[in-house]
Amino acid sequence: MTQGATRMRRTVLRPPSAARSLITTTALSLVFACAHAAPAAAEEPNTPPNTPPLVSAGFYDPPADLPAADGALVRTEPLPLALSLPSIGGQRLPGTATRLMYKTTDSTGQPAAVTGAYIEPAAEWRGAGPRPLVAVAPGTMGQGDSCSASMGLERPISLNGDSVSVGYEDIGIYRLLAEGAAVVVTDYVGLGTTDRLHTYVNRIDGGHALLDAVRAARALPDASITPDSRVGLYGYSQGGGATASAAELQPEYAPDVPLAGAYVGAPPANLTEVIDGIDGSALVGALGWALNGFLQAHPDLRPVAEEYLNDEGREALEDVSTACIGDGILDHAFGSSKNWTTTTGQSLGEVVEAEPAVREVLDDQLLGTTRPATSVRVATGVQDDIVPHEQARQLAVDWCAAGGEVTYEAVQIPDLGKGLLTNHLVPLLTDQGKAISWLTDRFNGAAAINNCNTLPEQP
Repeated sequence: MTQGATRMRRTVLRPPSAARSLITTTALSLVFACAHAAPAAAEEPNTPPNTPPLVSAGFYDPPADLPAADGALVRTEPLPLALSLPSIGGQRLPGTATRLMYKTTDSTGQPAAVTGAYIEPAAEWRGAGPRPLVAVAPGTMGQGDSCSASMGLERPISLNGDSVSVGYEDIGIYRLLAEGAAVVVTDYVGLGTTDRLHTYVNRIDGGHALLDAVRAARALPDASITPDSRVGLYGYSQGGGATASAAELQPEYAPDVPLAGAYVGAPPANLTEVIDGIDGSALVGALGWALNGFLQAHPDLRPVAEEYLNDEGREALEDVSTACIGDGILDHAFGSSKNWTTTTGQSLGEVVEAEPAVREVLDDQLLGTTRPATSVRVATGVQDDIVPHEQARQLAVDWCAAGGEVTYEAVQIPDLGKGLLTNHLVPLLTDQGKAISWLTDRFNGAAAINNCNTLPEQP
């Protein structure tokens, strides 16, 4: 099946009905929170939620030849925000959006087209200096092209019969716009664009795509940001990994993009530990997204995968390759990667440990080996078992040891259920206000509080 093909539904092992009800309730609660965190929608009357985005035919199809410069614009078009209201003077609230395609360099050193969105806020920036720019790295959206964050801005809830997509990042984006900050969102390599699979949690791809989104936003002729606009990074979960990567890579890859600060929420800093956290959970389908992406970037690993994958494993990888997070959960929640392998009882994590070539690829994804050149705020829920709290905390420890300027935040919540995503998702919402305030302080020139000296006493 090609990446742009219509998704074929398969018979898959679904979680028990009680668990499915809990997952669905959690997802709908998140959507409800999104709807009440932003202005009411101003869509056309009777527009069903499965209406395709108003995107020009072929916009997400990359051209054969890309510009030479990283961050160079390939094409743009207006993007109608789903949550939008008219205001006095004709400008819409919370802003005016532009769909982008721009060029980046992937982890193999090859040019790649990436899509995303820039939003010019209606709100005035009342802080110091010119209007700042926040580059948003979305959390897990899935691997299907219809799952991209730029499409989620236009259709926050997509129930098209083939997949279930929820634009939950819209909550944070609208809060940033309300502060008067401009926002650019990356779709990452391969998510949206139809020429390749999304390289989920690929360290280099995520960091490069985010930094090049800043360059692309700067190239827009009608944007109010200036060369002196301060730039901040914002990301949680998969997005936290991308902001961490970008903060580490920026001095060498994008010295023209100096950073005022980076919010690194729930980062998957050590993928070998994250594998064990995800396996058997509601998000087990994410293992398939990661495996698909790494097999694309490292085709030399395919013979190893073929040796271990059984028919159920191959079918799972094919199924998730076009799935968004909603149907990824509904179709695969609480399954075990042990069911995907030919070796009875051996999980994906155990396969990684047994195969040096696979271990080497995952070791290269490790975050925390390079000191970021900007202030960073690492936040992690102490009960997070999906993107395990301990490995996220270790990222802060490693950056502190390297001399980084780190604000560490251990988000305290009660245990809301192992493997259900709740321990992972709730801190995204409860800590969001603090994260945005922290970035706003950096834009205003306030010095960040480095609490590395108290980190040993913090959970």
